[in-house]
Amino acid sequence: MNGQLTGELKLDELRFDDRGLIPAIAQDYKTGEVLMLAYMNRESLEKTISTGKAHYWSRSRNKLWLKGESSGNFQQVVKIQLDCDGDALLMKVAQLGVACHTGNKSCFYRTLHNDAGAGILEELYNVIADRKVNPREGSYTNYLFSKGLDKILKKVGEEASEVIIAAKNGSREELRYEVADFLYHVLVLMVEQGLTLEDIYGELRNRRPAKEESN
Repeated sequence: MNGQLTGELKLDELRFDDRGLIPAIAQDYKTGEVLMLAYMNRESLEKTISTGKAHYWSRSRNKLWLKGESSGNFQQVVKIQLDCDGDALLMKVAQLGVACHTGNKSCFYRTLHNDAGAGILEELYNVIADRKVNPREGSYTNYLFSKGLDKILKKVGEEASEVIIAAKNGSREELRYEVADFLYHVLVLMVEQGLTLEDIYGELRNRRPAKEESN
């Protein structure tokens, strides 16, 4: 890659905002899936061009950062395109590993809902995933992570037993409470093992045709 983005367009023709930043969308160059949105300044863009690896500007830390520097999930830049106004970038990248710190391939894995609905599972999963990356003192979730897999598995087993007991007791309220407890601990286990909700959704989708054929 050189100092040109597409055609004869040069870096000086970019329109950075009043903070010297420009939004950059990372897109999987093979599948077209949108992976993440971050910001670049001139320095990070030049670094990206010179190294071939995506560098961004962190607004919260006020510093340059190499995508994947700590996680190993680097983005090899294949192509950079500019929108019609010159104030946004589209980067076609080869993503190594996942793009999102939650463990999802893309940062755009949640759907906006009018109410909580099934989206509450995604919200809870994200909170749990964030606790693993950013521990909080006094957090029960972090307590489970600190105790390790055996403790998490023990809790999943205990909660599964509680679900069975509640069902046998015939109490709808008790069952509702215990199923919610069980789901929470299963989500903790999923985060611990690097399993995402999309993995589960995909598995359920794969099973659906087989279920229909068996009926």
